[in-house]
Order: sequence, then structure tokens, then C-alpha cells
Amino acid sequence: MKLGIIGCGGRISGMVKAFKEVCPELKVTAVLDPDQEKARGRLPEDSRADAKFHSTVKELIEVGKPDAIAIGTRCDLHTPYAVQVAAYDLPLYLEKPVSNSMEQATALERAFATSKCQVVVSFPLRVSPLCVRARRLIDEGAVGRVEHILGINYVPYGSVYFDSWYKDYKITGGLFLQKATHDLDYLMYLAGAPIVRVAAMTSKGRVFRDASTKGKNPDPSVSFYEGIGTPETGMNEDSSSALLEFANGAKGVYTQIFFVKRSAGARGATVTGWNGTISFDWNRKELKRVWHHEPFDDVMTPAFGEGHGGGDQILAKNFVEVVQGKAKTICPIKAGLDSAFACLAARESADTGRFIDVHQPQV
Repeated sequence: MKLGIIGCGGRISGMVKAFKEVCPELKVTAVLDPDQEKARGRLPEDSRADAKFHSTVKELIEVGKPDAIAIGTRCDLHTPYAVQVAAYDLPLYLEKPVSNSMEQATALERAFATSKCQVVVSFPLRVSPLCVRARRLIDEGAVGRVEHILGINYVPYGSVYFDSWYKDYKITGGLFLQKATHDLDYLMYLAGAPIVRVAAMTSKGRVFRDASTKGKNPDPSVSFYEGIGTPETGMNEDSSSALLEFANGAKGVYTQIFFVKRSAGARGATVTGWNGTISFDWNRKELKRVWHHEPFDDVMTPAFGEGHGGGDQILAKNFVEVVQGKAKTICPIKAGLDSAFACLAARESADTGRFIDVHQPQV
């Protein structure tokens, strides 16, 4: 299996390692990356000597002739490269967020409306064992009809979005798109329906501030970083929350916080209906089922690997099998666009103070 990579950073090189665990004979044969030295150093050892570097997508595909493509650039370039790859109908592994603006998302929708390219979007949380088991219990009637979903992400490593390249708002588009895109995707998976309406709020500059604004009397409760922007110029949020309405009538709430530390970290969901409640947390590696009308609680503590609750390994297996023609994608481009448009609606709602209808992609 010959893989072409566009943007060979840390995330995609980790996924290539996961691909090779499934398919040891996989080799990276073609690369498009401006920093050839660092990119080559991130390649698997058996690919470093022979991988050829190219300057355009056209050259990478038509000269390099890979069997599949993986895009792992920084976030603002996911869409421009994916639009080009869509014309070639090759299997594509596409990092999230698939887009970081409405213009990008609509361009991506147009590009894939007629493409035969099978896309595996990097949404490992929806395929992780805890999430899949929760969905299976829902399908078996554990909660009855889904009425309400609560999703939380209390991020104990949140300063990474202010002290690394993630601090650049022009690249991330904000932390709904950068972070919540994972979570809104798996919440839609659990609900069994897309998000159709959003109301959101954000908090910016109260905990994390640009160092150039601190003046002579810095606030000891604030963490200052260089070049993170301001609420007026655009910056990542300290925290953000959204009310969610799903197409099947279920309602939900999602909250993400980026300044918690240590054991305050949490990520997971609570799904409730008339029959019962299911809740799980990836940090605690626990899933709990509560029977509303019988005196039973079930607690499950499955074992799973690292990497988004074990989802990375499952997603890697699916991508390899898609390339081999043995399977269909379990995270299609529609999932990526559903999440992107929901996140964009949340960002617009936070900016305008209005409920926003979510565009439903036609792919």
C-alpha cells in the first residue's frame, strides 16, 4: 500500500504508525510538505529513504501515484487541499476540523457533492469503545427515545491552545471548530440525528490574555501569552457552551472549558430518555447505565488503548480496509461537514447573540 501525505506533522505521523500496525507493508511514497527535513524525520523508518517530495497535489498524485492520501496540515489548509484531492477519487484520510470558515465548508461541500472519493474523517471519539457501546445500549432501548444529551469537555491541557501554533485564531477559527468538532460529531452519533439549531456563548480574555495587554499591574488570576489576540481581533475562548437542537427533536447542552487542571479534567456525555440514563467519561474509562423504573445500575469499565479512547486504532483499521476495498468509511465526509456547519453556527450564535439554524450538507 502506497500512501501520499499532505502535511506531515505530529498528528498524521502518529496515525501513519497506527496504519502500519494494521498494514505493516504500508509505505509513505509521496509527500507534500514545505519543511522536508522535519517531515522526512517523522516518516516511518522504512519510508524515509525512498519517499519523494512534491510541490503540488497534482504532481504528488499524478507522478507519485499513491493508493491513498492523508491530509494532516494545519487546520486552515485542510479544505483547500481536500478540494483538490476530491477530483481524483482516491481514498482520503482527512484531519479535523474539515473546514474553519463558512466559505471553506461550502467549498468542501461542493467539491464532494460529485466526488467518488471515500473519506475517513479524523473523528475517533465516535468509534471509540465507550461511545460505540453507549450507542448500542441506546439502540437496544436502554434510555427509550433519546430526549436530552449533555456533553462536556473539561480540558486539563488547555493552555496548549494559547502557547503553541494553536493560538493563531486565523488557523483554528476558534475552539468550537478546533476542539468541539470532535464532540458535536459524537453527540450527533449518539442522538442518531444531526444538529439543526444552536444557541451559544463564549468567554474570551478573562483567563488567557495577550501579554502585550497586561500593563503595569498584571492580574494574578490571568495567564498571559504572546500573540494570542484579543476578543476584538479574534482569539480562542477560555470556555464556550451551546444549546443544541437535533433533527429528531432531542435537545442538548455542550460545554468546553480550557483552564481546569489535574483530576478536574473530564470528557464524555450523558444521554437521557424516559427509560433510563447512560453516561460515560473517557478520562475515568467508565460507562454507567441507570434504569429509571427498576432498581438497577450497571457500571462498565472497559479496557481500551490510548489515542482518543482507543478510537485512533479503530479509525486506522477502517481507513486501511477502505483503501483495500474491504470496508466503507465509518466517518464519512458528511460527518465532517455536519460537525463543521454546527460549529460554525455556534460561533455565529456566540458572536450575534441569536439562535442560528445549521446548514445541512448535501453530500
